[in-house]
Amino acid sequence: MSELASEPSGTGKAAPEWLALREDADADARAVELLDPLLACLPDGSLVIRDLGCGTGANLRWLAPRLPGPQQWILHDRDAGLLALAAATTVNTADGTPVTTRTDHSDLTRLRAADLAGTSLVTASALLDLLSQEDVESLVQACCAAGCPALLTLSVVGWVELQPADPLDAEIAAAFNDHQRRAVAGRGRLLGPDAPDVAAAAFRRHGWGVLSAPSRWQLGAGQTTLTSRWLREWCAAAVEQRPNLASDVEDYLSRRLRACANERLRVTVHHVDLLAHGR
Repeated sequence: MSELASEPSGTGKAAPEWLALREDADADARAVELLDPLLACLPDGSLVIRDLGCGTGANLRWLAPRLPGPQQWILHDRDAGLLALAAATTVNTADGTPVTTRTDHSDLTRLRAADLAGTSLVTASALLDLLSQEDVESLVQACCAAGCPALLTLSVVGWVELQPADPLDAEIAAAFNDHQRRAVAGRGRLLGPDAPDVAAAAFRRHGWGVLSAPSRWQLGAGQTTLTSRWLREWCAAAVEQRPNLASDVEDYLSRRLRACANERLRVTVHHVDLLAHGR
């Protein structure tokens, strides 16, 4: 899911429990309308699919059954514990063929075209917004040079809607978005919600086609555990970015958690899915 920072506060560690908590919401959000164009991009016969920042394997569990077999998935993540969980996934392709997997513990930001030789598809979920501009441009260059299509899903776009509205919503959202764009030692500034546009523009500069579709988390009465966890992390990131908000956010979070517990809070977290392919 993301080897860099899958928790919304951007702590740099992808906790398995967070990945498990969000998996159903991710599955519901994914843009199924990109599946037919994706199938048209893929070669006939066996597929080799490289999953970047694979986390516990949620992308594999969702996508592999929707694609024809046979398939080999190469699972990338820096976290050896997450890789072990992903590699333990048992899943069949659309025609019932068991998927085979292998793992890669290397740094995905150093991926080059030669590494993608023989790869049918590069995919990643909830990853793009955790990369720097240099990282994204390097990934795009590798895909285009190798002629390998890319399905990059569930990237945040900086837009959150909460109902009922609260006067502090916009300020907290702005602080969170600034946190997503923060500078990280050794990596530069992360792109955060700008990442999908940066990636799409980079692919188009290479003459590639890019399709996009919204992939929204819709959190309501049946998802209070995920919603409350997301709220806490969202607010924590905002305060980390703007400490002067701490007192106001404490009161805000108490109000929002009460509403969540009483099933009176609805949250939409907007994401986008991208499919990039050679023309």
